[in-house]
Parts: sequence; C-alpha cells; structure tokens
Amino acid sequence: MPNVGLDAIIEKMKLENLTPEVDTSNIKITQPDINRPALQMAGYFEHFDATRLQIIGFVEYTYMESLSVQKKRSAYKQLLSYDIPAIVFCRELIPDDIFKEMAVERNIPLLMTKKSTSDFMAEIIRWLNVKLAPCIVVHGVLVDVYGEGVLITGESGIGKSEAALELIKRGHRLVSDDAVEIRKVSDDTLIGSAPDVTKHFIELRGIGIVDVKTLFGVSSVKDTQSIDLVIRLEEWSKDKEFDRLGLEEQYTEYLGNKVVCHNIPIRPGRNLAIICESAAVNYRQKKMGYNAAQEFYKRIQENFAKKREEDEE
Repeated sequence: MPNVGLDAIIEKMKLENLTPEVDTSNIKITQPDINRPALQMAGYFEHFDATRLQIIGFVEYTYMESLSVQKKRSAYKQLLSYDIPAIVFCRELIPDDIFKEMAVERNIPLLMTKKSTSDFMAEIIRWLNVKLAPCIVVHGVLVDVYGEGVLITGESGIGKSEAALELIKRGHRLVSDDAVEIRKVSDDTLIGSAPDVTKHFIELRGIGIVDVKTLFGVSSVKDTQSIDLVIRLEEWSKDKEFDRLGLEEQYTEYLGNKVVCHNIPIRPGRNLAIICESAAVNYRQKKMGYNAAQEFYKRIQENFAKKREEDEE
C-alpha cells in the first residue's frame, strides 16, 4: 500500500511541530482523505476514521475552549485514545496545555500551520492525492509539448530518446526518459513523473548518459506532467495498414484511464520531433472543437454531392 511519511508532509507543508518530543520518523499516512473531528469532540465516534490526518480549525478550536476542565479531559481522552497519525492546528491556533499533555502521553504529534483551514485542506488533499495515487512504471519517454503531455513508447532502440532530444532542442520540456511513473489522480487524469534516479537524464545509444538540465538549462525539464497523448513508434511494414485520415480516435489504457494513442511508423527521413509537435497541436485543436479529419471528410462529401448535381444536370 502506498504511503507518505509524516516528516515529508511536515517539510512540504511547512508545518511547525508543537510536540518535538514525539517521534514522527515512523508515522505514515496511507490515505489522502482528512477529517475535522468536531463531532468526535462532541462525543460521536460512529464512522470515525482515526487513520486519517485530523484537522483542527477555528470552529473545533473555539468549541474546545468553551469546555470546562473536566469536560476537556473527558473529550480529549476519548479522542486521543485512537491511533491518530497526527493532528494539525490551522490559523496558528495553539492547543491548550491539557490537550498537549495528553497527546504527548499517547505519542500523537501536534502540528501547526499559518494557513486558513480551507486553504490547508485543499492543498494537503491535492498533494496527498498525487502521492498516494495508484502507480505503475512504463517504458517510454514523457515530454511536455506545447503544454500537452506526450508519452512516446515503442521497442528499445527505436528512437524514443532521440525524438525527445530533438523536441528539447526545439524548446519543449523533458519529464522522464526510459522509465515513466504514471499515477492515477482521478478518473480523468494521469500524472507522469521520473524516478528520482533517472530524473533529468537521457540515455543516447553510442553517446551514453546526457544531463538535460545541465546542457539545456532548467527551462528544458519539468518534474510532473499530465499524460494527454500517447505516440507509439513502430517499425515500418508494408504489410500493415496505418491510419491515414484519423476519423476515429484510437486509445490505449493505463490504470483504467483511456488516453488517445497514435501508432507512428518509423522510416529513414521521418522527422519524429515535428510529427510529435503536429500530433500535440492537432490534439489541442480537437479539444478546442476543431477536427481536421472531420473537416476534410466534410469537404469530400460536399465535393461528391456537387459532382452528382453537375452530372444530373
């Protein structure tokens, strides 16, 4: 099961640790959902998922402040009896001494952020959704071409990295070469990134490893990119039919999500970088409502109709 260490969350979200005496190094978050324990403070624990990150906002905090010392001890004891990974106080709110003392006894870290509750919740859920999303690794090259994530796949040695290098020289950005980590962050969105070991590197047969970031600058690389289009490179075969009109979209599937896919035959003299650029721009046009293949088909139909009318006359 994918998980994120609490220390990574503290660093990413710039959280202040209010309980440094509690060891956070082995605490893991396993789901992107969070919980605001207002009902639990009031004593309702049905359907309470204690494994979630718990968020204390202004409403929960003022309710805690309104309780008597005796009720505080009772409510806090019941809440903190669960194996909660961490509790985050928003808006720089500071927990009272009773809550802090009982949390330390139970080894539950208390954290604090300056952000408002809604802003922090939106940010942490979005980040955890990416980090904890289902993930696979595929063999290919991912490049940001005019803002569209183009995943280039094909057999080893067919020219994927060379096409990516040409795209980089033409001003586009490399995300990953050779191995692409694909995460499903929603039913509509796949996010691709590079493994830490190979990030910003390209392997070129006959030359070796090339550091793209050093050679072409920071503007030539990107850490993550949505996968919008797949280009599958194939050896040219005169016996195989390749799509010449593009009237019907072809798709490939990753983690249950369908992505538009083009099968591109490879022959000497074909400029793969320009083909990838054209595919990306054509995809953008389709998203904006213009389909060149359908326009071409429409013109042919109109031309046939016009000729029939002329023949009848």
